[in-house]
Parts: sequence; structure tokens; C-alpha cells
Amino acid sequence: MPIWKRLLSVLIPVTIFLAGPVQAQDVWITPDLPFFEFESGGEFYLIERDQDNEAVIVDTFAKTSRACPPFCIQPMVVADGVQTVGEVELLDFIQDHVEPGDGFLIDARVEKFFLAGTIPGAVNLPFNMFVSSSSNPFLDQLLILLGGKLDESGDWNFDEAAELLLFCNGPWCGQSPRAINNLLEMGYPAERLYYYRGGMQAWASMGLSVVVPG
Repeated sequence: MPIWKRLLSVLIPVTIFLAGPVQAQDVWITPDLPFFEFESGGEFYLIERDQDNEAVIVDTFAKTSRACPPFCIQPMVVADGVQTVGEVELLDFIQDHVEPGDGFLIDARVEKFFLAGTIPGAVNLPFNMFVSSSSNPFLDQLLILLGGKLDESGDWNFDEAAELLLFCNGPWCGQSPRAINNLLEMGYPAERLYYYRGGMQAWASMGLSVVVPG
């Protein structure tokens, strides 16, 4: 069974509240892309921008100052070899890896944030699931679902590991950077990891579609 089917079978299902694209769109994603449609895990998704030119960012992401620590500004480069991406590159990742089934868009936030709304096609794997410790019984199963294999010596082999794009709440959120660095410490290939630094704050500021898990 493809790894995306095995992974999605153990994740929270997402209820999609998306209408089809309006007939005449004034706010496109790029000059060549009015909206973006894709399929993942047997579900069809639509990503488009809010057509209301008077729309403003939701209150959740309008706040400019949060106590640091823990809400400190993250560097643009989270780790050597890990590519930082923006919104357009995130859509490319969905097309190149999520739709074909060899990659995952990962919402690395804790569940309460995910349940309030996430990027279409994302699966919720909270950052603390990637902690390597005796108190985390889920790690081995998770790494296997992501394509990792334990060799005879007990070391992880990630030669067939999935491509992963991780995000959290925004440039001030350390949850996805922590998940990425933990994966790197376990030997996950940096070239198969991507970091959407803007996270939900930037996504919301662009008026892009959000789905509410249910």
C-alpha cells in the first residue's frame, strides 16, 4: 500500500468547506494561476484567494508581538540543506509530491491549532511526535509510515523516505523548525525537507483557502 494511504489512515480526516471557483475572479494567486485544484487521499481540494478586496487578516494572526521566548522570530534558513519556500513553491510541492503520493504537507502544530483551520491537503503531525525519547512510543511507527526503515544494526535508513514540507503558525513559531531539526538529528535527508516559514500567518494574509478539520 502506498505510504500516503497508510499515513492518512491514521490521521484526523479533514472536512472541506470549499466552493468551486467563482466565474469571474479578480484576485488570482499569480498572473497565470487564478486558482489551484488537486487531489490527495481520495479528496479533492481547491485553493484560491479571497475575492473580497476589503478583506483583512483574521484576528488570530493580526497580533504583532508575542513573548520571546517561546515565540521568537525564526531564521529564514532553518538548517543547512533544507529549502525554505513561499506560497507558490508550496503549491508546486503539492503538485510534484502530494498528488503523486511521494510526499506530505505537514502541519506541525499541536492539534488545537490544526483543528481551527489548516492549509488544504495538510496532515497534522505535531512537532512533539518527532521527539526521540523513551516517552514517545509513536516515533518508530511514524518514521516507518514516512518511508524510513530500521536496518539490522538498529539505525534508520531513509533512502526511500518521503518528501516533507512542514509549517506551523508563522515566522514567530518554532514548532515546525523543531520538528525539522529533530528529523535531521535522526538522519532524515535535508534535501527531502522543506520549510514554509510564513506558515498560517502568511497564508491567512494572502487570503488563501483554509480547511477546517471535522
